Amino acid sequence: MCGITGILFFDQRKPAVEQLEKMTGVIQHRGPDACGFVVDNGLGLGFRRLSIIDLHEGHQPLANEDESIWIVFNGEIYNYKQLREMLTQRGHRFKTQSDTEVIVHLYEEYGKDCVKHLRGMFGFAIWDRRKRELFAVRDYFGIKPFYYHLDQEKFVFGSEIKSILAVEGIRREVSAESLLNFLTFQYVPEPHTMFKGINKLPPAHWLHIAGNQVKIERYWSPDFQPVDRPF
Repeated sequence: MCGITGILFFDQRKPAVEQLEKMTGVIQHRGPDACGFVVDNGLGLGFRRLSIIDLHEGHQPLANEDESIWIVFNGEIYNYKQLREMLTQRGHRFKTQSDTEVIVHLYEEYGKDCVKHLRGMFGFAIWDRRKRELFAVRDYFGIKPFYYHLDQEKFVFGSEIKSILAVEGIRREVSAESLLNFLTFQYVPEPHTMFKGINKLPPAHWLHIAGNQVKIERYWSPDFQPVDRPF
């Protein structure tokens, strides 16, 4: 299952490792096999791992060769072997057998459009150290979760809301509108959650942060055009 967390301060203050430990500690049930952290200029990423692919080398957060790009990833990429072969032919060098590393090199090759090559279920965040940009994605149908909090000082995300609530200063306040929707429809429509100030990244959307500018865009829509094919 795995679990991802992260915090980005717009004023580039250094996140405390203790804070990341707290954020990942509350989702230990998602990944009991290992945990990992990386702290950069203004950014902290955390990860809880349930080992499935490349049991010995697939630890996260994971970086490219020069550690200019980092990723935390929750999910499974079904076509990663084909993508790995294609990327190897293009000169990319791999140090693990994991599907996670394929996403890193795919991002190097295609940028944000990397997601359009992926087949699977996923929620991930990529940190580009050179550009100081954060890129986060949720899969086509929203199988994997991605929650976030945004204010003037910071952006916080996680696979579960409890990781976000573990950050000091984020209030545990119920949204009256969401409560009404739940009582009416038995669910809370996206992008809202039951908590004020905490949202869900909708399925088939990506989120991009450069400086303190945040942009959320849809990257895919289902096509219901009939396909003429023989039986």
